[in-house]
Amino acid sequence: MPGFPQAVSLVFKGIVASVVASFLFGAIYYLSPWLAPLAGEEIFGWRVLCTLPFTTLLLWGRGEAAQLRALAQRVRQRPALAVALVLSSALLGVQLWLFMWAPLHGRALPVSLGYFLLPLVMVLAGRVLYREQLSPAHRAATLLAALGVGYELLRVGGMSWETALVALGYPVYFALRRRLGTEQLAGHWLDMALLVPAALWFVLREPSTVPVVGAMPRLWVLVPLLGVVSAVALALYMAASRLLPMGLFGLLSYVEPVLLVLVALLLGEAMAQGQRPLYGLVFAAVGLLVLDGALRLRREILHKKMASSA
Repeated sequence: MPGFPQAVSLVFKGIVASVVASFLFGAIYYLSPWLAPLAGEEIFGWRVLCTLPFTTLLLWGRGEAAQLRALAQRVRQRPALAVALVLSSALLGVQLWLFMWAPLHGRALPVSLGYFLLPLVMVLAGRVLYREQLSPAHRAATLLAALGVGYELLRVGGMSWETALVALGYPVYFALRRRLGTEQLAGHWLDMALLVPAALWFVLREPSTVPVVGAMPRLWVLVPLLGVVSAVALALYMAASRLLPMGLFGLLSYVEPVLLVLVALLLGEAMAQGQRPLYGLVFAAVGLLVLDGALRLRREILHKKMASSA
């Protein structure tokens, strides 16, 4: 078990990884419409194909290829594990597809609402599945966010399928990865690799999008850029899911929907007048998390100073 300073350091690294990943996901959301005339499924296909090489470089660069070999050995010993790994990949694939499809079809705000609801489901999953305890500040942030999301669900009279898919799909995915022991980068690489057949089908089906990308210099830059940003964002997001308790990881996920809503507004979608309580309460929850994180960091610095002077 890590000591207190090491545990706090790991949590801090997880927080940084989660926040940076959220900003990069916001950039991907904003980038999607610029990839026209590619459709959502085609962008998903190109994203997977361009992300995998950069994820492979990360895997080898960090010296984690041995974890992939160990995972292959586990599959040879337990062939039934392959079915669960395919399910894990499919759960991720659906989320990646929805993320690219929504902003192109005017459904960015329902997906954003799903990301607002997701942290609450993650906190509940952490409490029920892993008996995780929240600090007083985290409990207060959860209450604020729950009030905001609850108000919004009452206002709209329920949730759309896009909202439900995000809010329920990701917790199942992360819980399955913890169950399978595939939380490392190697597990994420395998999830992406198993999506390659579906990605190739979306890219190469008639009419193939290869000539479209080849004929537009703008896409020569944007498609590989999508792969780079996606690889880094997903790697950081998976690292945060491993370093942080599920409850705290879920609460930090509120940074992403705030950014996604801003991107949706930049893309021309309109926010309903009645949504102000939702965003006000969620912003308050995020602010409380930021304050709590700053205080924790200050305590860590003081602890290190005291330890070094002792």
